[in-house]
Amino acid sequence: MTSFVVNGKSVKVEVESDTPLLWVLREQLNLTGTKYGCGIGACGACTVLFEGQAMRSCSLPVAAVEGKKIETIESLEKSGQLYKVQKAWVDNQVPQCGYCQSGMVMATTESLPLL
Repeated sequence: MTSFVVNGKSVKVEVESDTPLLWVLREQLNLTGTKYGCGIGACGACTVLFEGQAMRSCSLPVAAVEGKKIETIESLEKSGQLYKVQKAWVDNQVPQCGYCQSGMVMATTESLPLL
């Protein structure tokens, strides 16, 4: 059993320790905003914040997140309002097909405290 915090909520999952976090998020926790792209951590569609740092969840084994904090794209929505990065994406017409946008938004979100 692996325990960690996702979007501010403590969770426990019973999966093989080498299961990629991406599949735990999508299949066990029903957080489908994080997307599967390449499966090798190259494309970024699966990006989440791991202890505040952008990480590719498709190549991150769930055992590595034991006791840690994870944030997904779903954590950014507050009271039905777009997060500032999401709003900037819309205002500047950034999205193309939109499939990998959640990963790009999460990677950009990591950078905000540095600005």
